[in-house]
Amino acid sequence: MKRDLSFEEISDGKRYKASDCVKTDTHGCAGCHECCETTEDTIFLDPFDIYMLSKATGKTFTEMLESEITLKVTEGLIVPTLNKKKKGPCVFLSPDFKCEIHEYRPGFCRLFPLGRIWNEDGSFDYFIQVHECPCEDKGAIPVKEWLSVDEIDKYEGFVRAWHTLTHDIKELSLQANDAALKASNMKMLQAFFIEPYDTEKDFYSQFYSRGF
Repeated sequence: MKRDLSFEEISDGKRYKASDCVKTDTHGCAGCHECCETTEDTIFLDPFDIYMLSKATGKTFTEMLESEITLKVTEGLIVPTLNKKKKGPCVFLSPDFKCEIHEYRPGFCRLFPLGRIWNEDGSFDYFIQVHECPCEDKGAIPVKEWLSVDEIDKYEGFVRAWHTLTHDIKELSLQANDAALKASNMKMLQAFFIEPYDTEKDFYSQFYSRGF
C-alpha cells in the first residue's frame, strides 16, 4: 500500500502567509509547460474559478460543460474540474504551449507550486510543494503577488467560506443516505455554479448572496 507523504516530506517544512515571500517565481517558466501537460483531472474548480473562466470564454458554467470543464465525484462531493485534450494536456494549453487564459486561470494554477494547509480553527497557511515544479532557479516573491488576485483579503475570506461549505457536505456524505447527499450536491451546484454570474459585477457580493 502506498504511504501518504508527510508535510515535511512534500514541503520545506515552513508555513507562509499572503504577505510572506516564497521561492516560487519561475520567471515566466522559460517555455516550460510540464504542469499543464500533466494535470490529469485534478484541477478542481470553485465558484471564483467559474466566474473567471466565464470572463475569459464568454460562456456560462452550463455552456462550458463537457468542453472546457467536466464534473467529477470526490469524497461524496460533485465538483467541476478543468478538462483535458484527447492527448492529455489542459484544454487551455495552446498549440505553441502557452496558457490561453493566464489572466483568468483557476486558483489551483495560481497557487502552483504552492499548496494550502488547513488549521483546526478554519484558517489556512500556504506551503511550497518542493517536488512538483522542475524549475531550479526560482526567485523570491510575496505570496499575494504570486497569486495575482485582486483584493487578497476578500479572496482568502471566500476560500475559507468555500472550504467550510464543501467540508460540511463531505461530512454529510459519511452520515446521510444517497438521496439526501444527492439533494445537497444538486442544491450546491445550482446555487454556486449553474446560476450564471454577472462578470461585469463584483464576484464576492454575488457569491455571498446565494443561499444554501
